[in-house]
Amino acid sequence: MDTALARSLHRVVEPLHAWVYLTPESKAVYADAGLKGQWMGYFASRSAAMGAVRPAVVEAAFFGFAPALVRRAIPDAWTLSTPERVVQARLELVDQGLRRLLGDLVDAPELKEAAALARAAADAADCAGRPLAAAHQALADTGLPHVDLWQAITVLREHRGDGHLAALLTAGLDGREALLTVAAIKPSYRDFVHNLRGWTAEELAESTQRLRERGLVDADGDGTPACQELRARIEDDTDRLALQPYRVLGQERSERLRDALAPLAERIRNG
Repeated sequence: MDTALARSLHRVVEPLHAWVYLTPESKAVYADAGLKGQWMGYFASRSAAMGAVRPAVVEAAFFGFAPALVRRAIPDAWTLSTPERVVQARLELVDQGLRRLLGDLVDAPELKEAAALARAAADAADCAGRPLAAAHQALADTGLPHVDLWQAITVLREHRGDGHLAALLTAGLDGREALLTVAAIKPSYRDFVHNLRGWTAEELAESTQRLRERGLVDADGDGTPACQELRARIEDDTDRLALQPYRVLGQERSERLRDALAPLAERIRNG
């Protein structure tokens, strides 16, 4: 099975998962669960499947976020709420959000087929060494096809994400350096790195200097050919590591899953 299939599946899985972090319903739903603020909602909801873990565990699992940003939310979230309550709140949010975003597609036979295929792939995922994927794989189904679809693709998304961290570590990049190497070859990504991951200007400058010494960025912070080659290798490794559940699912059913998810992802992109 070609690793290109893993990348094409990622292109439809990611939008079907990631909308949950920006949806307008999140503020009220997480506030009802006892959480305070956008970042507490993000860190608590994404890590809740692992239980009431310490900040260091969230920092390790999420990798690219500054510890100071994580510690503004964790462990306080677990004094205001519980992981079980937050998991349930997240599923309520998914139910509300997908009904709004997908409209009539929520009840479409194609969605039910996609949910069954995604669940088969998620159940087949080998989550050894992949803590976020394992935590979400252990969650029970809800009986609502659109919510269960979201849960299954979340397993697949976090399975790929955990593998991506392994690829970054193999390439000798820490969380800051990983972000900066992307920004070095994608200038549009720079505001995101500098403003939304919590790192200070001094911390980013220190990491940029290390990358410069490795020949990965030039004096202006732009990526060198070596940086482009390294990032391409990381993405290839990530695709290879993400392929396992689809290999178990099989070529034909994996392609059918991709094709069934595509109109749902397109509806969300346009929503």
